[in-house]
Amino acid sequence: MSLLSVLLLQADTTLKTAAQAVPAPAEKISLFHLLQEGGALMIPLLLCSVLMVYVFLERFFAIRKASNISPNFMSQIREQILGGNVAAAQALCRNSATPVARVIEKGISRMDKPSEHIEKVMENTGRLEVYQLERNISILPTIAGIAPMFGFLGTIAGMIILFFNVQHQGFSLETIAGGIYTKMVTSAMGLIIGLLSYVGNAYLNAQISKNVNRMETAAVDFLDIIQDKH
Repeated sequence: MSLLSVLLLQADTTLKTAAQAVPAPAEKISLFHLLQEGGALMIPLLLCSVLMVYVFLERFFAIRKASNISPNFMSQIREQILGGNVAAAQALCRNSATPVARVIEKGISRMDKPSEHIEKVMENTGRLEVYQLERNISILPTIAGIAPMFGFLGTIAGMIILFFNVQHQGFSLETIAGGIYTKMVTSAMGLIIGLLSYVGNAYLNAQISKNVNRMETAAVDFLDIIQDKH
């Protein structure tokens, strides 16, 4: 064998060894593929996620608008009422168009009544305003409860199908592992949606509580103004 042939054979052997030493590229998990593998129960989970986002954003902007009141609002009300300009105080409330302003406007309309009556009327108005702020928020805790259940149901259904196939088609570790990780997608999605719904509900309720505190403080301040006027 010539020297050139020996060198070519050694080079070919080296290339084959290097090619075998190079690790195969790691497979990547596609989120879209996993969602497809989640099965039919991904549809109600998708609907839950869309409803959750809609309710949260709608209530978020509504509560934010209700909180947009001037920090000098009550001082302006005091100035107008003590100055005898009740109509201007009512116009100020109507222009503000917030829960606090509507509670105070109701109190102004009953200024000729006893303090107990004014307090009761403002309390009832405040309850109606809180009801409006809480509208549809109960959907979020409902989603927080049912989304994980849909997720677990999807996983259980997938496991039943998986073991049914093992019984009739034979045992394969690769098939079982692949089936398990795809069927766990519904559980993961259900838990994520449920967690986001729970957090969103807690946040919105905290913002509503702030508005309730503002209404209660404004009502107390208004009763003080009535006492000062008399």
